[in-house]
Amino acid sequence: MRLLSIPFILLVASTAPAAHDVVVYGGTSGGVAAAIQAARMGKTVILIEPAKHVGGLTTSGLGWTDSGNKAVVGGISREFYQRVKKHYDDPAAWVHEKAEQYKLYRPAEDAMWTFEPKVAEAILKVMLAEAKVPVMYSERLDRTPGKGVKLDGKRITAIVCESGRTYEGKVFIDATYEGDLMAAAGVSFHVGRESNKTYGETLNGVQRKQNTHNHRFTMKVDPFVKPGDKASGLLFGIDTELPADGEGDHRLQAFCFRMCMSSVPANRTPFPKPDGYDEAKYELLLRNFEAGDTRFGIPMKPDPMPNGKTDTNNNGAVSTDYIGQNHKYPEAGYADRDKIVKDHEVYQKGLMWTLANHPRVPKAVRDEMNKWGLPKDEFPDTGGWPHQIYVREARRMVGDYVHTEADCRRTRKTPEPVGMGSYNMDSHNCARYVTPDGFVQNEGDVQVSPGGPYPISYRSIVPKATECPNLLVPVCVSSSHIAYGSVRMEPVFFVLGQSAATAAAIAIDDGVPVQQVSYEKLRKRLLADKQVLEYDAGKDNKGLDPKKLGGVVVDDEQADRTGFETVSSANPPFVGGGYRHDGNMNRGKQTAKFTPDLPAAGKYEVRVYYPPNANRARNVGVSITHVDGTANATINQRKKPDDGFVSLGTFRFEAGKKGSVTISNTDADGYVVIDAVQWVVKE
Repeated sequence: MRLLSIPFILLVASTAPAAHDVVVYGGTSGGVAAAIQAARMGKTVILIEPAKHVGGLTTSGLGWTDSGNKAVVGGISREFYQRVKKHYDDPAAWVHEKAEQYKLYRPAEDAMWTFEPKVAEAILKVMLAEAKVPVMYSERLDRTPGKGVKLDGKRITAIVCESGRTYEGKVFIDATYEGDLMAAAGVSFHVGRESNKTYGETLNGVQRKQNTHNHRFTMKVDPFVKPGDKASGLLFGIDTELPADGEGDHRLQAFCFRMCMSSVPANRTPFPKPDGYDEAKYELLLRNFEAGDTRFGIPMKPDPMPNGKTDTNNNGAVSTDYIGQNHKYPEAGYADRDKIVKDHEVYQKGLMWTLANHPRVPKAVRDEMNKWGLPKDEFPDTGGWPHQIYVREARRMVGDYVHTEADCRRTRKTPEPVGMGSYNMDSHNCARYVTPDGFVQNEGDVQVSPGGPYPISYRSIVPKATECPNLLVPVCVSSSHIAYGSVRMEPVFFVLGQSAATAAAIAIDDGVPVQQVSYEKLRKRLLADKQVLEYDAGKDNKGLDPKKLGGVVVDDEQADRTGFETVSSANPPFVGGGYRHDGNMNRGKQTAKFTPDLPAAGKYEVRVYYPPNANRARNVGVSITHVDGTANATINQRKKPDDGFVSLGTFRFEAGKKGSVTISNTDADGYVVIDAVQWVVKE
């Protein structure tokens, strides 16, 4: 496979001067975008990466881009995804499969949102080299109190790394997932979940009742070392106490590695049994299988990437998320963080080995797991294992403006937007506990759609005016826990990194603190650079207007539903304000009945609308009740219909509400979506 060539400038970055206009600490997607933008605006810039790779999660396995509404991804962020598309337009990129075999390669689209890790890293390195950005690898901030940040009053003049190197600058950008520079500079931050009352929210704090999705126990699983014996103690990873629902605590949503797996025999190695393997850590997994939970086959979400690979994410009651084992990570020292990360690695590798080999795992699961392995052509310096753990949240800055659930839902006007988000308010589980009836359950999983794109304020990426006048924070933004669950997506970090660097350049030119940057100047430049700052809610945010589609349309909001509780707008276009799905769970227990009020008797073509996706079911069962009886049909929701609708045929109906269409998730082999059903008169 021909990968992009990397210009020589990145190999000689260590010769770069120590003083710069803009110093970017952290080579995440946000850091890369910030460095490129600063250079494009004519500023001297240096990108300092504590580890050995740039791109953060974008280059470490997260190839299934959680983009929400892609129309609000602009600027350098969209440029990256367009370059991904250009790469895969080349037939030479397809080594282990053909482009037409990969369902998410769509030649007519301008960008591509799924990719292999090595491709992402190669593209970002080329973009950095084109901008002539020097990159310093393996340079960690000295976090010894009083040593890592040099201050003139509140202003940062330089940062000092463990190597002893000092980097002077005019404006600094903390683009790390952890917020280390921000914290060392004395900026206010929060770790953990706020209570609902802190910011007037509904989805923050402890959330037992919200956990109605995939990532919970649906079977009764005993939590005690000796089943039924409380005196024997709790199994590994189960908390003894949790605050009341809605109350805040110190807990973080769980971390995992976004593992890249390969199904190509020539390009995979078996999952190793790691040193330090502890079978007791998988007892809940084994008991859950024995209780009959085989909802997903292998309990994870292996989303397809090009060339027979995956981006593998958490899915189910016990999966790749290492629940409850990361709470000390944000403020831990480097050595303790390394231990936490290693513990996560051993757990997840051990999980893979257990699923592939343990005799208490159902044979069908073992057989399926053994079709996969680690890719030989990814992460060569870490044995095929991702180099970056998925830090879903760590520190979050507390600025003069805090982005909250109200901003995500657009129930208040967000000032001075510098980018947009649109993904679900998404928190993974934070804890495990024992229910009142004596069984184990997960806590903290929240997946609630904001209902469409929303703006993110400039005030959310700058510290309080009294704290630091020359620092911007585009990753650990000023946000509540639940709102950060939506903001924390890689395309958004790209966007906010670019906006932060734009503001830094203006602050330097105008000689003002970052808090006093002219928003009009900032806005003008962002729009010139194709950032998206507003979105017409009446255009696509509310989706297609049912009244303008013709015929009689029944939207999912009007359907008589059992289940189908999860509302989403992450995959437009859709009809109305969004669509619903079954959470890929509770097979045979979720139905949606669409009943039209037809103006006259006659023949009607029945058409079903759904947003297609690769994770959808290919065998969605539909029944049509009409004058002559009941007809059955099957829909492949991975397939994209020509106009969004798929026809089920033409049938006779009486006037009024005598007919119906019912969609169920019985025996479905993926997510089942309900959106709208249309009846069109036929002669």
